[in-house]
Amino acid sequence: MDREVDAGVRSFDLVTEAWLPVQLTDGSSAEFSLRELFAEAGRVRRLVGDVPTQEFALVRLLLAILHDAVDGPTSIRRWRALWEDENSFDSVSVYLEKHRDRFDLLHPVAPFFQVAGLRTSKDEVAALNRIVADVPNGDPFFSMRMPSVERLSYAEAARWVVHAHAYDTSGIKSGAVGDVRVKGGRGYPQGVGWAGNLGGVMAEADDLRRTLLLNLVATDAGLLDVDEEDVPAWCRVPSGPGAGKESEMVSRPTGPRDLYTWQTRRIRLHHDGAGVHGVVLGYGDPLPPRNQHRAEPMTGWRRSEPQEKKHRLPKVFMPREHDPAKAAWRGLESLLFAGAPLSGGRAKEGPESVRPVVLEWVSALFHRGFIPDGLIRARTIGARYGTQQSVIDELVDDGVTLPLVLLHGEDLRYARTAVVAVTDADNAVNALGDLAGDLAQAAGTDRAVSRDAARDQGYGALDGPYRRWLRGLVAGVDLDRARTDWQRVAYRTVERLGRDLLDAATAATWEGRMVDTPRGPEWFDDTRADRLFRFRLGRALPRAWDGPQEAAQAQAHAQAEDGARAQAHAEDGARAQDGPGPRGGPDSKDTRVGSVRADQDTTVGGTDADVTVSEVRT
Repeated sequence: MDREVDAGVRSFDLVTEAWLPVQLTDGSSAEFSLRELFAEAGRVRRLVGDVPTQEFALVRLLLAILHDAVDGPTSIRRWRALWEDENSFDSVSVYLEKHRDRFDLLHPVAPFFQVAGLRTSKDEVAALNRIVADVPNGDPFFSMRMPSVERLSYAEAARWVVHAHAYDTSGIKSGAVGDVRVKGGRGYPQGVGWAGNLGGVMAEADDLRRTLLLNLVATDAGLLDVDEEDVPAWCRVPSGPGAGKESEMVSRPTGPRDLYTWQTRRIRLHHDGAGVHGVVLGYGDPLPPRNQHRAEPMTGWRRSEPQEKKHRLPKVFMPREHDPAKAAWRGLESLLFAGAPLSGGRAKEGPESVRPVVLEWVSALFHRGFIPDGLIRARTIGARYGTQQSVIDELVDDGVTLPLVLLHGEDLRYARTAVVAVTDADNAVNALGDLAGDLAQAAGTDRAVSRDAARDQGYGALDGPYRRWLRGLVAGVDLDRARTDWQRVAYRTVERLGRDLLDAATAATWEGRMVDTPRGPEWFDDTRADRLFRFRLGRALPRAWDGPQEAAQAQAHAQAEDGARAQAHAEDGARAQDGPGPRGGPDSKDTRVGSVRADQDTTVGGTDADVTVSEVRT
């Protein structure tokens, strides 16, 4: 092929040029070419992308290369041979040399992940912030690049090209000459890049070699539908300006190699010999996300009744996206279990969700003894789009390190204990949120705002303790004792936060006020809020009280706190005698003994039990 280009730069060969930033296992950093990366994968800790989604997109690119280089693996035994052979990536170098022309970023005929000669009718060239995700269009605040990105090195441009195919936003694009979908010189919205639909999940090990292998699902595992013709983008005819032929697209995606390199965009970089200064960006091959769960292994899936009704299909699975407001450990159930079967007349339809195939695959490897027992990190990466998917609002980058025994497909006891412990945390945090809401209501301020802030604080405080506890849930541990230990940790953590809220209560909270409830007006102040909190927390974490020693310590501590608070109130009351009028209302002393239907009132509690003062553990 003719390698001449228009500005004197002959090529930027991704096989031999350094363009992939990495962190090595010794903590240092480096930048590797594709050939160097596979040769040194055993001493590479991880890729380091400009944004988390770029790392996810690059890992998928590496997986496509590896799948094709080893031609599978076609069987789990073949995979085991790759795992046990430290030199198993040697064949990748030969493979890259074979396809070297297709990995040239500046190739005049088939530039990497681009369309040669792509142009609009007016030969417009857009700014590079069209493909650089950390420079918001028209709103360049809070960015490391100010005021915009005017030039990119070839290495950085190559990374953003990969990212654009995976995570580009929707919206109006350039209308490429030769694309029959263009109207009035514009390309109209066709959705985000393929990976942008996913709540990305990948298994991570201590080095990149094992990370890639853990996500390299064998063909005969029965977890994916893989066509014999499954190949990555560089093994296909270079794309033109429009979408692929309908007759060809109907049988695609052919498998993970096809999906990992799906050409959702048509891109052409403009460069001048010193770097890249502009881009033409249009729409490429469309791919609806519904029912791709047998081809896409790196996300969880959920049943979607609206999609089933819309498309009149009996069963539709859609990718399960990540919630940016929710830490990975709080969504642990979706990583460990397939959803429960539907109930009633739909029971025969199977589960309502599918966990990520990469974790199902790791579970199979562990169950068959192909990988040793230990810890694995389930990394979660995703993008949350705003305003008709035309902007990226938030990026998700989290993960949870868990013992492999939790992924066991048949012995679910460990996984159930881990998930129930998340529920314990939820209940404890709800009790904290109710306390904050009650205090706000006693002071006459916004209950919802205080409750949400306290809940965020509660989850933040439990984040580290839960992750540490989860790591200890190894094979052979006493699960009953483990759950009790967790409830005690959660109790101490949340109870401390509750005391902080009570200590920060203002004079208005001490005074209290009448609150309208379904049972009529009732008096609320900090003392009553405190008692309700301790009852709710005790009910949420009943095992925290199982040990007599801990229970006695907790009760003594609570009594000491009550005494200190009562003394503070008394001192405040004495000072108030010099001021305008007494504090409190008819029930402000809270010394009455009787039924307090506190939790049936959704405005003050949100739960549903009758509570007597004698039942409240203070």
